Amino acid sequence: MSKLLQPHEYPRRILLCVTGLSPQIVTETLYALAVARTPPFIPTEVHLLTTTDGARLARAALLHPDGGHFHALLNDQPQIGHPRFDEDCIHIISHHQKKLADIRTPAENAAAADTITALVAQLTGNADAALHVSIAGGRKTMGFYLGYAFSLFARPQDTLSHILVSSPFEGHPDFFYPPRQPRRLVTRDGHHIDTAEAVVTLAEIPVVRLRHGLPVALITGRAGFSETVATLQQSFAPPRLLIDLEQRHVVCGTTTVTMKPQLLAWLAWWATLARQGQPETTWREADAGLFLDIYRAVVGIDVIDYEKTAELLNNGMEKEFFQTKNAKVERILKDALGSAATPYLLMTAGKRPHTRRGLTLPPESIQISGFDNKQD
Repeated sequence: MSKLLQPHEYPRRILLCVTGLSPQIVTETLYALAVARTPPFIPTEVHLLTTTDGARLARAALLHPDGGHFHALLNDQPQIGHPRFDEDCIHIISHHQKKLADIRTPAENAAAADTITALVAQLTGNADAALHVSIAGGRKTMGFYLGYAFSLFARPQDTLSHILVSSPFEGHPDFFYPPRQPRRLVTRDGHHIDTAEAVVTLAEIPVVRLRHGLPVALITGRAGFSETVATLQQSFAPPRLLIDLEQRHVVCGTTTVTMKPQLLAWLAWWATLARQGQPETTWREADAGLFLDIYRAVVGIDVIDYEKTAELLNNGMEKEFFQTKNAKVERILKDALGSAATPYLLMTAGKRPHTRRGLTLPPESIQISGFDNKQD
């Protein structure tokens, strides 16, 4: 049995920082991770989330060929190597395709949240990568959104931190990390300070990881911050299943789920059984005729596939058909709803060969339109 890798053992190691007007956060965090920490977490790449003003300062203070402090840190601490940190690694928050110089309005805050959510989703998409996120820089809302996005998407190998720098070095415009050869700096009030006395501490922050509760579409970053939070929040709300056969429409809670007609009819069949007070059944006992009636209500005059299915189930339910439809419907629900799918999934009771399946939703939580069944 192979041992679980620790974050510093992953082949791809990513540092993600958020900054505003203090680019020092990047080198201070890199120093704390790669030099002061045991065991060291040495990034293979560095990414920066910021505004246009923050990007300009980062380019000048960190990446400039003449005195850039990022390059100076690498020269001063050769064990860090040469992690990738270039123009493509600077991610500028934008709103309506316009890059933002600052984040002040509600709309700009929402844009920042969506940009941060998409980037964290992207950087946590590689199973061979470990992500370290620092929330030390930028506006407070940026740090909050980044920490929240981390909680939503983080895997076991990902870590979150804040950087602590001792006074009077914290916020000093000329302090970027403690160099091997100490330097003398001058404070605003004219006092001389020695960088040998600076202490840079990495404070790791424990978080609740919620990734397992997210639908596939959200894990891959195809939704904004608000939609992601709302979808996760749905998993805590009372379940409600709405099925409109004529419109071929399924709503679980507040989320619309797209299904092909046959699978929609299959879910409606299980929902009808639940409303009738007989939710559990085996494939041998399954009412194939009721399913076909519901399927006919869905397809209407488009009867070609219906007729094939009716011929297949002419002598009653088929085991393979029963199992395949159950599996496909459950996969669609899990992909669309994540952990919020649980109330809408089929429960399993009993042992083989008498295993029973069924919906556990109470009848009052189910609404079906477009099908008239006298027993319902």
